[in-house]
Amino acid sequence: MKVLVTGAAGFIGSNYVRHLLQGDYAGWEDAEVTVLDALTYAGNMANLAPVSDNSRYRFVHGDIADAELLADVLPGHDAVVHFAAESHVDRSIDGPSTFVQTNVLGTQTLLQGALDTGIDRFVHVSTDEVYGSIDEGSWVEDHPLLPNSPYAASKAGSDLIARAYAQTHGLDVRITRCSNNYGPYQFPEKVIPLFISNLIDGLQVPLYGDGLNRRDWLHVDDHCRGIQLVLDGGRAGEVYNIGGGTELSNKELTKLLLDAMGQDWDMVKPVADRLGHDRRYSVDIGKIHDELGYQPQVDFTAGLAETVDWYRTNQDWWRRLKGNNS
Repeated sequence: MKVLVTGAAGFIGSNYVRHLLQGDYAGWEDAEVTVLDALTYAGNMANLAPVSDNSRYRFVHGDIADAELLADVLPGHDAVVHFAAESHVDRSIDGPSTFVQTNVLGTQTLLQGALDTGIDRFVHVSTDEVYGSIDEGSWVEDHPLLPNSPYAASKAGSDLIARAYAQTHGLDVRITRCSNNYGPYQFPEKVIPLFISNLIDGLQVPLYGDGLNRRDWLHVDDHCRGIQLVLDGGRAGEVYNIGGGTELSNKELTKLLLDAMGQDWDMVKPVADRLGHDRRYSVDIGKIHDELGYQPQVDFTAGLAETVDWYRTNQDWWRRLKGNNS
C-alpha cells in the first residue's frame, strides 16, 4: 500500500506518519509513505526526523494547489490522507484569503488530481469547528454546517467540495471531523503549548474573555488512530466525528496548566475575547464507535502531564519556532 500524506510536516500529520512508519497500525506495517508539504510557518522537518531514515518514507516539498506537481506525484499511490490546511483561527481573522486559497482551492486541486490519477481512497481531515457552536448536546455528522470564523468557513467549504467529488464523480472520499487536539510537536501558537512555553519562561498567559468557552480535548494519538480506522474501514462518502471525551472550559484548562507548572492565577492575563468566538464544541462519536470500534484511549490527565513534560524537555524545538533562543 502506498499512501500520500499532505501537510505531514505539521503537528497532526507528522504524528500520523510517525505511527504509520513505525508499524503501529495493523495491516499497514509495510505501507510506503510520501509526504507532500509546502513547509509554511507551521511545517517543520524536525517533526519527521524520527522516521526520516525509514526506507519507506519519501518527502516532496510542494503545494497542494500545484496541479502539475500533483500530476507527477500522485500516480502509483493507493490512498491520500489530506491534512494540509491553514488552521489557526486568529490568523484567519487577520488574513482570510490564505485560508480560502489553501483550504478550499488547494483541496479542490488535490481532489481533482486524485480523480485524474485513479486514487482508490481519499481521507479528508476536517474539524468540528465547521458545525459552529452548540449550547447543549453534541453534534452528529448530519448536523448543518454553521461556521463562524473564516478558518471554519474555509474548512466547511473544503468539506463540501470533498462531498461533491464523492457525489458527482464517485471518488471514494471519507471526511473526518475532530475536536481540539493536544500533544507533542504542536506549534506553539495553540493554547496548550503556548501556555506551557510561556509559563516555562515566566511569562503570563492570555485568557480570552470570561474563559468559559468550552472545548472537547482529543489527544493527537487518538485522533490519528481514528483517521486510520476511517482509512482502513470507513465507508465512501461518509463523515465521521472523532472526539476525545474530555470537555473543559478554557478557564478549567488554564487552571490545570497552572497547577502542572506550579504557578498561580497571577500568571494569567485576561484579554479581549476573540471575534466570533464559538462558545462550545461537542461531537457525538457514536457513528465511528459503532461502525469502526473507535474509542479514545489516552486518559486526559495522563496525556496532559506527558505533554507538559515533552515541552519541558524539548525546549530547543519550540524556542526556535517562537523566535526565543534564550
